[in-house]
Amino acid sequence: MTLRALIFDVDGTLADTENAHRAAFNQAFAEVGLDWQWDEPLYERLLDISGGKERITHYWKQVRGDVVDINGSALAETVQRIHELKTAAYERRVQQGGVQLRPGVLALIEAARAAGLRLAIATTTSPVNIAALLLRAIGPDWAQRFDVVEDASTAPLKKPHPQVYLQTLARLRLPAADCLAIEDSFNGLQAATRAGLATLITPNAFTADHDFAGALRVLENLDGLGIEPLRRWHAERPAKPAAPMARRA
Repeated sequence: MTLRALIFDVDGTLADTENAHRAAFNQAFAEVGLDWQWDEPLYERLLDISGGKERITHYWKQVRGDVVDINGSALAETVQRIHELKTAAYERRVQQGGVQLRPGVLALIEAARAAGLRLAIATTTSPVNIAALLLRAIGPDWAQRFDVVEDASTAPLKKPHPQVYLQTLARLRLPAADCLAIEDSFNGLQAATRAGLATLITPNAFTADHDFAGALRVLENLDGLGIEPLRRWHAERPAKPAAPMARRA
């Protein structure tokens, strides 16, 4: 097993995006005349549902389950409209500098490229969200740093389903044993490990209490992390259950 590629999740992994997403959801609700307000404790619970439209639909059925969708498409159309407004609001926040890459992310990306590792993104967020974040954080040539980008437009089955990782591996033309996934959540870990990937976890404030048993390592963040520790940890597969969070071994 030789480490040949790193595969990154986006939301919560490359950047602490969730509060910006939460604020964008609340702005979209207000724009369509809903009095919903997702505070942090509620949003943390809703993050168990992967996907923005899926999250809105889940919450709608919880609080407005008595509303009958007469023509069978009204709910889907409303959710789509809310999600479009939310995506636009999130993009504006990113463009205004409201979201930053997490510590060590950009340095690790550059170190991996210099070491000859291939890079990929495997996320079920929208391509608009990815482009907004990385255009601001890296620049107009951000896509040139990644051999493969799989997102909600290409992988409709949300995490913890492994579809996005299986498709990423297929496009990389690499076996899972030669790759390492970097995630931040239980659903992300499940998706990656179901695809056969060793997985490094960097939790954030919304995912710190998730169960990360089965992760290769659980780190506070990627700050100061080099390629050699990654190669060494990757060579230790199969991984033992994750130990309590540590900065690095």
